[in-house]
Amino acid sequence: MVLSLEDPAVRSYIVYSSVLALKMLGVATLTSLTRGRRKVFANAEDAKAFHGKIKMDDPEVERVRRAHLNDLENIPAFWILGALYLTTGPAGAWATLLFRLAAAGRVLHTLVYAVVPLPQPTRALAYLVPYGINVYMGVQVVLHYATAL
Repeated sequence: MVLSLEDPAVRSYIVYSSVLALKMLGVATLTSLTRGRRKVFANAEDAKAFHGKIKMDDPEVERVRRAHLNDLENIPAFWILGALYLTTGPAGAWATLLFRLAAAGRVLHTLVYAVVPLPQPTRALAYLVPYGINVYMGVQVVLHYATAL
């Protein structure tokens, strides 16, 4: 299987992978901004420079930080499994739908976790849709290539 930038699935993967990378950078920035607004820092030099204090358990900072950690645990799996999934030759429209839903779910997850906390099951659903897509893509890759072993 030769991947081509002419393939709509490949272009879709590139777009939604970039959206997720930018989102992760945004959440990292949101963590810093929340620390600055709350004047609570993890490092002494930051607390001194910005006239704050060292505090490792501020609820607002920790909520945003946990959203970022969740991204760091889940988005790289999307990148790896999505790239491998492309090698199975999926239909462009189907792959685009999967990539789009995964990205939308991750964005929604951040919004309902770190920006405007909403009651469950909102966050769980926003988490489970991209998670399920990752599992689906991984299973498809295994099934596609296991027969060649």
